[in-house]
Amino acid sequence: MIPFLDLKTINAQYSEKLVAACMRVIGTGWYVGGKELEQFEQHFANYCGTQYAIGVANGLDALILTLRAWKELGKLQDGDEVIVPSNTYIASILAITENDLKPVLVEPDAMTFNIDYKKIESAITAKTRVILPVHLYGQLAAISEIMDIAAKHKLLVLEDSAQAHGAEIAGRKAGSWGDASGFSFYPGKNLGALGDAGAVTTNDAELANMLKELRNYGSHEKYKHLVRGVNSRLDEIQAAMLNVKLNFLDEENQYRRQIADLYLKEIQNPEIELPLKNMNAQTYSQHVWHLFVVRTKHREALQKYLTKHQVQTLIHYPIPPHKQHAYKEWNNLILPISEQIHAEVLSLPIGPTLSIEDARKVVQLCNGFKA
Repeated sequence: MIPFLDLKTINAQYSEKLVAACMRVIGTGWYVGGKELEQFEQHFANYCGTQYAIGVANGLDALILTLRAWKELGKLQDGDEVIVPSNTYIASILAITENDLKPVLVEPDAMTFNIDYKKIESAITAKTRVILPVHLYGQLAAISEIMDIAAKHKLLVLEDSAQAHGAEIAGRKAGSWGDASGFSFYPGKNLGALGDAGAVTTNDAELANMLKELRNYGSHEKYKHLVRGVNSRLDEIQAAMLNVKLNFLDEENQYRRQIADLYLKEIQNPEIELPLKNMNAQTYSQHVWHLFVVRTKHREALQKYLTKHQVQTLIHYPIPPHKQHAYKEWNNLILPISEQIHAEVLSLPIGPTLSIEDARKVVQLCNGFKA
């Protein structure tokens, strides 16, 4: 079986370094809020091109706590609106509603899967305070245009960069464009921990300080609490693991591009629609291909066919947020582009340890598929 993503093999490449980092942490006797976290936060901030990175427990908390921090700082209040793509993973929506804010769903560009920036302004109302673009599947949204819209309407921008570690436009990386950005280091991400982990990047010192308080029970000084916080801390061992793996992120992203380039050039089946086929080469080269997502009107048949031939695929994501029971108040909404995307997408294997030979087998099978 060609696995969708082989995490065991990915981490085995760095096992000696990972074990050494783990043993170093064990030997210190200090496991939360120590030097490993400080080093990773500085390392990751430097990588992204921001002044600050604040480690938290996971990617969802990164988004939740950023919106919460803006509320504590008086920049948001209950009922304010946040513009978000309608085809995102539900975490982007959960972060908004968890803060008693109102998500405003905007349809994506069908070619890039990212929010269609041309539709954002028509969704802005007197209550809009934030735009939350999601850099889905590893490609930056039209972030320069989004930042221009935000500046025009005096809105905050929170990037959801959970799938876009290292992606960039014009040399500027995901996480450095908006007022803040949330990252996930879930094990399957391009930069993955060996457990749950996340971070927020920003250039705003006031926001960074508030996030540090919120993640630690609202405490700015031990046993003193100015705000009502939570326990959402990136522990020392995960920080040490991430510090090791961050050194190899660019190399792994480049290999993902090589696999994606092979798929784009050699999959030639009219039943299978490839991503970014109308995008220029410059934009493509900045994609980090967290996922390689094709579209087909025969998804179930294609997935069954590939499984039969020992190729594992996944669906990201089968049900859009507005059709989830958790948001049943939206179930009658009609968002045709999102609904079609969610009904047709299929993710092919891609990752830093997928061999070229196996990638060519995937190509061969895709080209041999008949609906």
